[in-house]
Amino acid sequence: MTIISVRNFSIRAPAALAACFIAGAVLGAATPSRAETTPWAANEGGRMRIVAMPPEPDGTVRGALQIEPKPGWITYWKEPGDAGIPPQVVFSKESRVTLNRVSYPVPKRIDNGKLRDIGYDQPVALPFELKVQDPGRPLTLGASAFVGLCRNICIPFQAEFSLALAPARGTPVEEAMIINQAAAKLPEAPSDDFAVTRYAMTQGRGMLNLTLKLPETTVEPPQVIVTGPQGHVLIDGLNGRRDGEGYSLDMPVGKLPKDYDIKGKRWSILVIAGNRAMETSLAFD
Repeated sequence: MTIISVRNFSIRAPAALAACFIAGAVLGAATPSRAETTPWAANEGGRMRIVAMPPEPDGTVRGALQIEPKPGWITYWKEPGDAGIPPQVVFSKESRVTLNRVSYPVPKRIDNGKLRDIGYDQPVALPFELKVQDPGRPLTLGASAFVGLCRNICIPFQAEFSLALAPARGTPVEEAMIINQAAAKLPEAPSDDFAVTRYAMTQGRGMLNLTLKLPETTVEPPQVIVTGPQGHVLIDGLNGRRDGEGYSLDMPVGKLPKDYDIKGKRWSILVIAGNRAMETSLAFD
């Protein structure tokens, strides 16, 4: 059985609004476990639904939140850029489910006048992975999805789902295909031919200097997105130049939160070079 409750809110898009709940879970239904795809929940900007696989023997549950903006509308990456609603994941305290991770396919920079958004203007699926404490018990998965769909205004769109997962005969092909296709669109990990080889803060920590190893097939300058403290994203690259076998650029850091100490922090970096994208972290000792 699938139950959907939909709530729509309409507000003007503020800078760095936060609150998107992709999944919350509660255990204890009377049915055994199987995969399930919920019906679509819709509003004026698009629609969304949740796909979930049955628990694996170790308690892992793989799933995905599918979001389909209507033409002319967008939804957002984990850091939205200058304005928008980034996705977040929150579980109820009563839940016996742990969120291992939510992953984000490669986004695009979307310029709208002076605003620079980071997100998706096409259908996207955000894979997630949960861990249940007792995979042998029947499972009801309750999920609250809260996403931003924006055009001239930003509409926070919330829908609550309830999924009863029961045993499937063999592999649930349709659900597995959706989740695997979503995973295939994620950025790759660093490798010998695609990596960050050097990084350093300069100018009183006002500039981030980067040197990258790019794939040999790279022709155009790469797009680089660096995320620091929540709500702080670096998009603008300056002085891009070939540096021996690498590619170097500078990124203005901008104004960090008051009393922010970068020592011991990790920032995330996404590099898009042609048809490949790589994501890793920058550790500041």
